[in-house]
Amino acid sequence: MDFNIKSGSPEKQRSACVIVGIFSSRLLSHPAKAIDKASKQYLSTVIRRGDMDGDKGQYLLLHNVPGVIADRVLLIGCGKEREVNDRNYREIIGNSISALNKTGALEGINYLSELNIKGRDLNWRIKQAVEIVEHTLYQFNELKSKNKKPRRPLRKITFTVPTRRELSKCETAIKYACAIANGVKLARDLANYPSNICTPSYLAKQAIKLGKNQNSLNINVLEETDMEKLGMGSLLSVSQGSSTPAKLITLEYKASKKSQKPIVIIGKGVTFDTGGISIKPSQAMDEMKYDMCGAASVMGTISAVAELGLPVNIVGIIPATENMPSGEATKPGDIFTSMSGQTVEVLNTDAEGRLILCDAITYSKKYNPEVVIDIATLTGACVVALGKHATGLLSNHNPLARELINAGEESGDRAWQLPLWDEYQQQLNSPFADIANIGGRDAGTITAACFLSRFAEKLQWAHLDIAGTAWLSGNKKGATGRPVSLLMQYILNKIK
Repeated sequence: MDFNIKSGSPEKQRSACVIVGIFSSRLLSHPAKAIDKASKQYLSTVIRRGDMDGDKGQYLLLHNVPGVIADRVLLIGCGKEREVNDRNYREIIGNSISALNKTGALEGINYLSELNIKGRDLNWRIKQAVEIVEHTLYQFNELKSKNKKPRRPLRKITFTVPTRRELSKCETAIKYACAIANGVKLARDLANYPSNICTPSYLAKQAIKLGKNQNSLNINVLEETDMEKLGMGSLLSVSQGSSTPAKLITLEYKASKKSQKPIVIIGKGVTFDTGGISIKPSQAMDEMKYDMCGAASVMGTISAVAELGLPVNIVGIIPATENMPSGEATKPGDIFTSMSGQTVEVLNTDAEGRLILCDAITYSKKYNPEVVIDIATLTGACVVALGKHATGLLSNHNPLARELINAGEESGDRAWQLPLWDEYQQQLNSPFADIANIGGRDAGTITAACFLSRFAEKLQWAHLDIAGTAWLSGNKKGATGRPVSLLMQYILNKIK
């Protein structure tokens, strides 16, 4: 998609379509009023007839509006003017793009970026709009034998600003938004591929490909023999049931001074999770290809950082494996020694994400990180607690947690903090090992994070549980690309 920015009156725009907003109770936005004046109250007349009330979700396409140069005018319902907040703005932009895409217009000029939102400047509105456009138009059709492209695909969107002096800053906002949108798309694509294609080896190859395209990246892939030498018994306990070997992938980006400690992001990369010997029920098991969405988000974030050339040091670590049942698979009750030296009793082989992440967290210490953030589709309990709207956040460092929550609010990719109190740790006690890999039915998301915290001592660490936010089911089934936007906003805030 080609994005542009410009200023000017809507009735004077030579375009296939001009998009303006209508508020509830048939109130015209300022751009709509300009068109109404130029057309001698044509819009007012149409709206008075009852064709549109301005409620959110409504739209009305008009052709050959008098006094307007554009071929079409698309009216978008914005709801009550005083209720246009962050969430509603994103929804309105998405609605406008969906409606425009149905018209057959190849391009359009969108005046909805001029809507007033309390506490949000024009740069924020432009950046959000670009990301929403790409998210709305995303499709994954690569594996369809009849992958027909739209007859008249939408190619160009122009967003508007009130005056010319705002053009330069908003062009920068478009640049940043496009890089983030590309990172989100990469994460969605990787996650949407089936597990017979997206294996640990495939993830490693995609990382190497990314490194070849971005000279600022250094890629390293450890094999199982390398992990054995490092003592990663916990990670390897998950992969031993699969005929597909595990990989430990690192992506290093260095664009700041050497003395600057890196941000380390770790993504769970279970490319298919059967549950192992503690096998999952068959219903919706196909969605367990999404158990590598944490890994996909790391790849997407690193890609966006490299595309923008941000002045930061960042390391991505991806422990990638399958979790399969076989004669070689881990059995409940087995005990393994992690890279940290701590022993783990595996009471449930379907609690495997924490087993690969704990060794990756220990491995991250070699980089002397400023902070460590792990991202994982870790617990069904997080879906029960927070649904599909918020990512679960737990941390041993409150300032880091606040920074991530603020980044989530700003980006619209929100997280909600859960407690990480010492009282929960006793649920992980084992009579035979240093720690059990599950803590019982109660507080499953918290005890999973408590497990990881045992390996993150002396680190400023946060855990993002994206089990509820990484993908959607039903008729909108597919990966969301979360939390790439949150992570990118966190990084951008760090370098301001």
